[in-house]
Amino acid sequence: MAITIKDVAKAAGVSVSTVSKILNNSGSISQNTINRVNSVITELHYTPNSRAVSFAKGSTKSIIFLTALGKEEAYKNPHMFDIMCGAYRELSKNNYTVTLMDTSTESYPGETVNKVISAGSADGIVVHGSALNDKTADFILSKNFPHVVIGNPGFDNQLCWIDTNHTLGGQFAAEHLISCGYNSIAFIGGRKTDTISAQRLKGVRSTLLKNGHRMPKEYIVYTDSSRESAYTAALDLLALENRPQAIICENNMIALGVVKAIEHSDLQVPEEIAFLTFDRYPYTSIIDPSPTIIDIDVYDMGQQAGITIARKLENPSLLVQSFTTLPILIRGLTT
Repeated sequence: MAITIKDVAKAAGVSVSTVSKILNNSGSISQNTINRVNSVITELHYTPNSRAVSFAKGSTKSIIFLTALGKEEAYKNPHMFDIMCGAYRELSKNNYTVTLMDTSTESYPGETVNKVISAGSADGIVVHGSALNDKTADFILSKNFPHVVIGNPGFDNQLCWIDTNHTLGGQFAAEHLISCGYNSIAFIGGRKTDTISAQRLKGVRSTLLKNGHRMPKEYIVYTDSSRESAYTAALDLLALENRPQAIICENNMIALGVVKAIEHSDLQVPEEIAFLTFDRYPYTSIIDPSPTIIDIDVYDMGQQAGITIARKLENPSLLVQSFTTLPILIRGLTT
């Protein structure tokens, strides 16, 4: 039968509350009593229940990772899982458990975070950008609840958030192509309303202008980020009388379509057309030739989120709003 705190208290000749105070390093207890209780704990091989200890301290030692988990989410948002793994690794170092919660079936915006905070079931919350909306943000701020948001919310706020600088990623892409001798560069992005795509395009255009190169409007193409729409968009670009020397693909699903269009157009890479893509996962390993990539270490971003929420728990007044995890260039055979 498992030894309980009551067994320890009885053997040490003290109250249960005294044992609890010693376990939690709280209260004014004489050193002799502390030594006696610790001796009994060792003798009886008593292991305190971590949940009970956390409860006594007013802590759950639990962090909620809030995200949307709709059907085929792993394909639509593959980075989210690497982010979650990085956050888990960092938080587990501090003995926190991480619980994944889904917002895709909410009956009203903010329902999940409302329940989490109202029930006191977690010490803090990591909010993936896919789960953030105005209602969720307002409720977190109204309760002054420890949190960190993955991704810049894109509106004025008092939220804690971290993100990678996608505009800088666009600059890196353009700078690399210019250094390779390309100055006629096209961009195939996601939907026109896609924030990340818009930020990457902004970085590309500003760098081209800085270096004295203009990007014609026909060189900027928007898609639904599917392979099929990217294929069609790339065919149109490659059929232009003054076709671009290089194409920047906003993600590697788009890159799959671009590769197909290049093959259809019977062009040699990189001699006749060059391209690069953002993000290493999930498809760059099957693209031939091996593409040049502007990549983000999203696992590290998850770790930074874990560090930030831990700091927020120690200092509730802390406000962190920063870009972290620099983009890196992985040189392939397509530039």
